[in-house]
Amino acid sequence: MEDNKIIVAITQGDINGVGYEVILKTFDNPMMLDLCTPMVYGSPKVAAYHRKAMDLNTNFTIVNSAADADSEKLNVVTCTADEVKVDFGKADAEAAKAASDALQKVVEEYHDHLVDVLVTAPVNHQTLCSDAFPFHTQHGYLEQAIGEGCKSLAIYVKDNFRMASATGNMPLREVPAALTPELLKERLEAFAASLRTDFGIDAPRIAVLSLNPRKADAFDSEEEYCIRPVIAEEARQGILCFGPFAVDEFMGREDYLHYDGVLAMYHDQGLAVFNTLSQEEGVVYTAGLPLVRTAPIYDAKYEVVGKGMMDEASFRQAIYLALDIYRQRERERVAHANPLRKQYYDRRDDSDKLKQMNTNTEDEL
Repeated sequence: MEDNKIIVAITQGDINGVGYEVILKTFDNPMMLDLCTPMVYGSPKVAAYHRKAMDLNTNFTIVNSAADADSEKLNVVTCTADEVKVDFGKADAEAAKAASDALQKVVEEYHDHLVDVLVTAPVNHQTLCSDAFPFHTQHGYLEQAIGEGCKSLAIYVKDNFRMASATGNMPLREVPAALTPELLKERLEAFAASLRTDFGIDAPRIAVLSLNPRKADAFDSEEEYCIRPVIAEEARQGILCFGPFAVDEFMGREDYLHYDGVLAMYHDQGLAVFNTLSQEEGVVYTAGLPLVRTAPIYDAKYEVVGKGMMDEASFRQAIYLALDIYRQRERERVAHANPLRKQYYDRRDDSDKLKQMNTNTEDEL
């Protein structure tokens, strides 16, 4: 296997969804194999079933582990029982287990230093959680399994537009109580850190959206007692954050073009904007983890599975972004591997010492 090729771990996702369709369509283009070594964690039998159903020609090879990968082929690591049943468009526990088994296998191989980045195929979050896998999201599991105590942040990416959210996916009525100064600071700092480290932006500018419409921005609003004070405090700490901006005016005037990132206050506020701009090519990146993880922006898409209608653009972009971030992290690692020894005095100190030396010399003369 070529040492310079990045090993991309790909989970199969929900086997009754569109995961295998977008995987097989993406790697039907042989040029993708020039960029990376892809490892699909799933089932060769299920992959062949999807390939036949959609009359695709993508070839793959079966291996036991990423250690045995063929750098010139699409590799499939078996981590799902052969007798698993595929039922297109059906939400069931068996399909959810196949998805979680694949994710857990990737984590095992990551701990063995066999994979470099992770791209997850879509799952059904309604069925993912079980007694054996007590997580409602894939990033929730990854936080515990490899997060090393850090908190992750979902960043939605389309070209140079990057959107994150202060609060998670929760009912709107719960957002005001969840939006605390501590949480907002944590999100702003995590966002700024990722923009610097993962996207290579030295001094990222972050726009912060308001929670309430502009006319509701009264003295007792969340903007006044939470959002504005945090923006001011973080700005004093060196984070270039601005706002809060009313979302309608901010997006309508295309002010987002002047910022490196936009922080929404709640999930749907950000996603409504992002989905409008991304046109099905957006990617979600899980910042804050030691393993680079990206994913397409859609779910299992039961309504179109097996029909060959799914556009693989978002999945392909997820691979591109994972590769870009991995390379950027490597550049950061190399750049900071041998820092210069810190000097404990400044030029003024040197000047003062020099003056003192000159004075002593004159006295001696």
